[in-house]
Amino acid sequence: MDSTQARTIDPVTLEVIRHGIVSITDQIDANITRTAFSPYIYEYKDYAVGMTDAEGRLIAQCNGGMPIFVADAVGSAVRDGLRIYGPARLHDGDVIVCNAPSVQGQHLNNTVMYTPIHAGPGKRTLIGFFAINMHWIDIGGAAVGSASYSSTDIFMEGIQYRSIKIWSKGEPIEEIYRIIEDNTRFPQELMGDIEAQLGGCFLGRDLTQRLADKFGIDTYRAAIDLILDQCEAATRARIRAIPDGTYEAESFLDNDGAGDTPVPIKVRVIVAGDEMTVDYSDISPEVAGCINSGYHGGGVTTARIAFMYLIAAGEPANEGTFRPLKLVLPEGKLVSARPTAPMGMYGAPFPTIVDTFIKALETALPARVTGAHFGTYSSVGFAGRRANGTPFQCHDSGHGGWGACATHDGGGPFRTMAHGDTRIIPLELQETLYPYRYEELSLRQDSGGPGRFRGGMGFVKRYRILADCVLRTNLDRTRCAPWGVCGGMAGASGRVVVIRKGETAEIDGNKTDELPLRAGDLVLVEVGGGGGYGPPRERPVAEVARDVERGYVSAASALRDYGVEISSDGTARRGG
Repeated sequence: MDSTQARTIDPVTLEVIRHGIVSITDQIDANITRTAFSPYIYEYKDYAVGMTDAEGRLIAQCNGGMPIFVADAVGSAVRDGLRIYGPARLHDGDVIVCNAPSVQGQHLNNTVMYTPIHAGPGKRTLIGFFAINMHWIDIGGAAVGSASYSSTDIFMEGIQYRSIKIWSKGEPIEEIYRIIEDNTRFPQELMGDIEAQLGGCFLGRDLTQRLADKFGIDTYRAAIDLILDQCEAATRARIRAIPDGTYEAESFLDNDGAGDTPVPIKVRVIVAGDEMTVDYSDISPEVAGCINSGYHGGGVTTARIAFMYLIAAGEPANEGTFRPLKLVLPEGKLVSARPTAPMGMYGAPFPTIVDTFIKALETALPARVTGAHFGTYSSVGFAGRRANGTPFQCHDSGHGGWGACATHDGGGPFRTMAHGDTRIIPLELQETLYPYRYEELSLRQDSGGPGRFRGGMGFVKRYRILADCVLRTNLDRTRCAPWGVCGGMAGASGRVVVIRKGETAEIDGNKTDELPLRAGDLVLVEVGGGGGYGPPRERPVAEVARDVERGYVSAASALRDYGVEISSDGTARRGG
């Protein structure tokens, strides 16, 4: 952008455009929750809304969208469409969909839909794309829901759509719709979600077009360039405040779902002046299990998520913010896998990678780092057939504790750092739609890691099964507990237990695809907590006593971990 042109932008106009593009994505976000058909979308919010410029650079995203969807998947999908069609063949009224692992590098359910935005007088000019990345609930493949630990390559996980037009010049392409509808187990729900996605793309396009036309496309594009430059400058200033150096940390996952060998997670962060480099050279190679991801959907995405949490806090997520962030990532790694690698559970390593990035900077940024959060999807799902023979699947998310920091206790229970504002599907809705009943939903005592500031707490959930079905679980970090920082202690790990006819059996490895359940069985899920910050014995006695009174911490933990004795009348004192 010409600096003279930048100075001519009225600052009020700049702020209207800055907040306008974000408010448009937020409006479409809200609309999707009102129009989608499946609880995955309208309750759990398994989607994100974004906007790019004409080159496919991310310029805005909704505030509540899943970070793993817009961090790079939206931009990479748009850039692939530009490579295939070129700007001249992307017409007003075209709609493109893409879920290709060679492009986004995530599981095939994550399907980006986008449409060009043209504005200006006369022969309208391409100024960008409005995009929505949505989890399509089933796209074929070997397993119900398409994502499964049983897959050994991407072809078992469903159908691939590599940057294909679903609408052309304002008209739907019926053949593509038939292909989509005939390759899902849940056509009514999926096609309804797609209509919500499509409506969001069209309305987002129209609103952005009006914004650009209101101020003129030259002013609009100059404002976008200036916004990106300002975000870049702010982020570089934050990096310059970090001492130069190379910072490292490592952790591990329990296994890859195909075997029982731990998966090493090693992160190196290099700070040099106003740039930061994330080096994944020593992270695990691609694995046999389906927890792989591609370069953009894995390596770039995890680096950007961690960067936003720790370094660019307060700045919007756009390409300007990420310009100072560099990546070293050889091919063939866990987060730069081949496009044919299984990716059904691609996001399972992400929370741990983000935690490890933060841990690496513990000595450099002690006032900003946090203890590890529970760091795993901790999800459970049930699948089977209803009494009328129709299939069902449901997915209940695991919300756990986040790590404490230098100023306050950890939050939660929330979803992981990779999920953003995804929510628990209301219990009443789950019980209405699916054959189980909740018998307990409570905070898990002693799950938060002890510290001067205590880690956040996880949940306890109990499901009473009302009809035969199969259980799916997706937990990790049972062997690598959510660590504390700066002297804090680890939080509790999670677990899943099936209680059948009075006998209790913990699920081996905490991952399963097809564990048969019978009516009357009880499934117990305990979600992990967050790590603590600072030495536990520096926590004031009154705060420990308050935690015991509220049931967050047991009297035994108060004495053992905090050195605080709680008497029978509730009074507390620092013990030996």
